[in-house]
Amino acid sequence: MAFIDYYKTLGVDKTATEKEIKKAYRKLARKYHPDVNPNDPEAQRKFQEVNEANEVLSNPENRKKYDQYGKDWKHADDIERAKKQQQDQYQYQHANQGGFEGFGGDPSGYSDFFESMFGGGGGSGFGRSPKFKGQDFNASLQINLTDVYTSQKQTLTVNGKNIRLTIPAGVEDGQTIKIKGYGGEGVGGGPKGDLYITFNVLNNTKFKRDKSDLHHTVVLDLYTAVLGGEITVETLNSKVKLKVKPGTQNGTKVKLKGKGFTKYKQDNSYGDFYITYNVEIPKNLTEKERELFTQLSKIKAS
Repeated sequence: MAFIDYYKTLGVDKTATEKEIKKAYRKLARKYHPDVNPNDPEAQRKFQEVNEANEVLSNPENRKKYDQYGKDWKHADDIERAKKQQQDQYQYQHANQGGFEGFGGDPSGYSDFFESMFGGGGGSGFGRSPKFKGQDFNASLQINLTDVYTSQKQTLTVNGKNIRLTIPAGVEDGQTIKIKGYGGEGVGGGPKGDLYITFNVLNNTKFKRDKSDLHHTVVLDLYTAVLGGEITVETLNSKVKLKVKPGTQNGTKVKLKGKGFTKYKQDNSYGDFYITYNVEIPKNLTEKERELFTQLSKIKAS
């Protein structure tokens, strides 16, 4: 996998403070955000690169590993364990056999060995170079709620490569899915890393989503609430006629079974649709209406 200079991506020096990194990230994230650059693949690619750089450099521990190991920073712990194991073997051989031919009895050649071992030179001396999984990639994808009502295919550009993927129906805001084998190249012949995509699902409807259920508040006029009647309610993909019972109270909830949102990865299975009635008190009454309400109040009091 090619080396990615995260400092260059954010436009900061290697000596930049956490505050400077955070400031640079926010500035670039706003500049390349999909909301600001709709339908701009290049801006989307930049936005993903900026997010990836920030994930590494904003974490002190990850930054330290990146500074030391570059593109192999995610394998830092494995590399250190391998070094420790090789060092222990060297010390054992040196103590029991009066030196080791692979290093000529000279531990100064040790760093050269690991430079060859982890720099792709194939290694020598103690055996084969260890194989490490490639770097995992992280990307974010912004999409409308109505677009995940059914499964759909979409092409995503990550590190200059176009990846065609199927977005499962019912995916939720903030949900992350893994696409195996679409990350960076492995080290020493190891497997490729994976691609993790986090979805930013924008609710472009008037309904409130709760997993596969949808919630909606319907304004009900006082006369229909008192006398009952029939109303038409709009769901996500249809219109439904509902009978309102006489004496319906403010805050009454009604459930429409199977009229909600698509369940995750189940294109033909849906949650429920919940309606809450908000009974509206009439304003600006006419003289006739006021007179009738007065009569009703007198009848109620008698």
